[in-house]
Amino acid sequence: MSLQFAPDETEIERRVEALLFAAAGPLSAAEIARRLPEGADVGGAISALRDRYQGRGVELECVADRWRFRTAPDLSFMMTEEREEPRRLSKAALETLAIIAYHQPCTRAEIESVRGVSLSKGTLDLLLEMGFVRLKGRRRTPGRPVTYGTTDRFLEHFSLASLYDLPGVQEMKAAGLLDLSIPAGFEVPDPTRVSDEDETPLLPGEEDAPEFAQDFVGEE
Repeated sequence: MSLQFAPDETEIERRVEALLFAAAGPLSAAEIARRLPEGADVGGAISALRDRYQGRGVELECVADRWRFRTAPDLSFMMTEEREEPRRLSKAALETLAIIAYHQPCTRAEIESVRGVSLSKGTLDLLLEMGFVRLKGRRRTPGRPVTYGTTDRFLEHFSLASLYDLPGVQEMKAAGLLDLSIPAGFEVPDPTRVSDEDETPLLPGEEDAPEFAQDFVGEE
C-alpha cells in the first residue's frame, strides 16, 4: 500500500503557474481550483506568483476576476511587427492601367472610350499615388486635356525590361484585363517616343498639381 502526500505550497504554486501558462484564456480562481487537490490554497499561490513575476518580462494580471500572464506593458513595443501590405488594384484600376500601358499617351476621355464607362477620379488618383502612372503632357485639342503614361515603377512591379515586353493584346484579354471594345489603332506603344506629336509638355509645377484641376487648366 503506497502513501500519497499532499502537495506543499511550492508544488501548488508550480501547478497554478503551469495552468496559467497553458490556458488559452484567463482563468478564474474557481476554474484553477477544480484542477488542483481539494483544499489547495489557490489565492495564496496566485499572490505568490504575482509577487514573483512583478517587474519581469511577463507579469500576472487580473482581468474581470480572471487571471492571465501577459507581456510587461513597457515591453509591448517588442511585440509589434510592421509590415507593408501590398495594395490590391480593383478591376477598374487594372483595366485603366492596361489601357494606359498599351495606348499611351492617352487622355481620360480616351480611357473612358475604351472602357465604355465613366472613369472615377479615385481610380487615376490611386494609380498616380502608387507610382504606376504619371502625367505626360497636354493634348493639342480644345481644353488641352492631360495625357497619361506608365512609369519605370510600373515596369519594375510587373518585371518588364521595357514596354516592348508587354504581353500581347490577346493575352491581356485572356487574362481578363482587356475584356473591352478595343478601338482601331490600339497597339503596343513605342517606348522611344517621348510624347505625341499632338502633345505639349507640362509646364513646371504642373506635374504635382491635382489631377482633376489639370484636366481643366486652360479650358474655356
